[in-house]
Amino acid sequence: MSQPTIDRRRLLGLFGATTAAGLPFGAGATQTVPVRFDHGVASGDPATDGAVIWTRASVAPDVTGDVALSWQVTGQPGGTPIASGQAIARASADRTVKVEVEGLKPGREYWYRFEGSDGTLSAEGRFRTLPVGRVDDLVLAVVSCQLYPGGFYNAYADMAKRERLDAVIHLGDYIYEYGPEGYGSDIGQRLGRLPEPGHEILSLDDYRRRHAQVKADPDMQAAHARAAFICVWDDHEVTNDDWVGGAQNHQEDTEGAWSARKAVAMQAYFEWMPIRDPSPVRAKEAIFRSFEFGDLATLAMTETRLLERSKQLSFEGEPGNADDYAAFLAQRAREDRELIGTDQRDWLTGVLRESVDAGKPWQLIGNQVVMAKVAGPDLEKALGTDRYAAMLARLPAPYDKGVPAAVEGYRGGIPFNLDSWDGYPAARERLYSAFREAGARPIVLAGDSHAGWANNLHDDAGNLVAVESGCTAISSPSYGALLPGIGTLIAQANDEVAYCNQDLKGYTLLTLGRGTARADYVTVSTVLSRDFTAKVDASFVTGANERFDPWTRAS
Repeated sequence: MSQPTIDRRRLLGLFGATTAAGLPFGAGATQTVPVRFDHGVASGDPATDGAVIWTRASVAPDVTGDVALSWQVTGQPGGTPIASGQAIARASADRTVKVEVEGLKPGREYWYRFEGSDGTLSAEGRFRTLPVGRVDDLVLAVVSCQLYPGGFYNAYADMAKRERLDAVIHLGDYIYEYGPEGYGSDIGQRLGRLPEPGHEILSLDDYRRRHAQVKADPDMQAAHARAAFICVWDDHEVTNDDWVGGAQNHQEDTEGAWSARKAVAMQAYFEWMPIRDPSPVRAKEAIFRSFEFGDLATLAMTETRLLERSKQLSFEGEPGNADDYAAFLAQRAREDRELIGTDQRDWLTGVLRESVDAGKPWQLIGNQVVMAKVAGPDLEKALGTDRYAAMLARLPAPYDKGVPAAVEGYRGGIPFNLDSWDGYPAARERLYSAFREAGARPIVLAGDSHAGWANNLHDDAGNLVAVESGCTAISSPSYGALLPGIGTLIAQANDEVAYCNQDLKGYTLLTLGRGTARADYVTVSTVLSRDFTAKVDASFVTGANERFDPWTRAS
């Protein structure tokens, strides 16, 4: 006789909670101690009947063991609980707690909070469950790249004040691994925002402390309390430019096994982020998953780093040597170079096809790196010889030598960013074939680049297959910090690029209607002070799947 199937989410609902350690309430000893909620609350991975809610119990240093908490969900701020339960902040999970709330109504806003056994209350958070049936519009914020030393999280402060915000799509680089002398450290020194711990992170405790520092930021907490986050990692949640077998910023001879570093980084991520743990029958790296927003849109979140990505290429030939460039570009074009792999691509094809067959106007793809074909600009030609020379004279070392070398490579056909889909052109064409197979022309969402993008994506035959909206960074520095205005030169040099802003920080507000999608590129005036203003730097619109159009600048 076959054994009955047990649905994991339903089973967890019987207990009312699950912890990041994956144990049900009641397992292990707990205690009544004074509790603080120093890292706020967060919600994520909304469903039609609930969401994941998260917090961390902070206790005195001499407290050991697990800590009991309770939680409640209400239908209005400070209202009467309509769902509640118990949870345990386990010491083995850094006293983080994730509760998979169920039994709520679709398309509704709910408020939630936690309480310590001593009566201490957390801040109150808010999320909206996924809708069912007809949906007329949807408002999403798209974010990525929040280097803590890089500046204040003013974009989150602005986002938290939004009257309408259905969910936040976070495309990665929630934390960075660098120490106090690393990327962006000059800004951190000036602002007093140095990374904690004060060295490059390698151990489980290191990664936990870095996550804790980010979640202690008041603007980060405000954004998490405002809406549910739908998250994936990029590279810096482990280390820079990672791929299936290692990373640019990992040296096994001095930093240990890559598998060990990746494992502790993922453990800290699942503890500290409001994300459902992967199915026990899938690899922990397999965080790709999808969300349905009624009859209006499907969101497919992909993983482009740890599952299948081939190692990034780097040009090592002689600058200006045509044969070296040709050999390098032939290697770049190899069919066996992968980014998401066959299994994930097949899954994505199925998700897109089901959405199209259901008549949904919009298919969104949450993807970490820029997908467009982007040639690097010939700065000397664009600026003129004299202005180019003056620009180089102003650059600090090593950029005064690195920029001319990059420009020489662009002239030889090397794309702007080999860590993006431009480093994997055969894999990109396979993905575009999957779009066609599914009958979809999706909106691709991209992070990673620290720049705002509106791109019209074409296959190698010249057919428009999708549009892409890339969000700028929350705080991470970009090329515009060195070369102001370079985004305009990139757009001028590329037919696929309708808009590129490398100078400003912020987020993208994506509004979907029945027939039109609008991307508003919200930017903040500064990340160097908490006094700031926000504005929409540019807006672009496109038509839904049945009358698909390229991005067009809106008034």
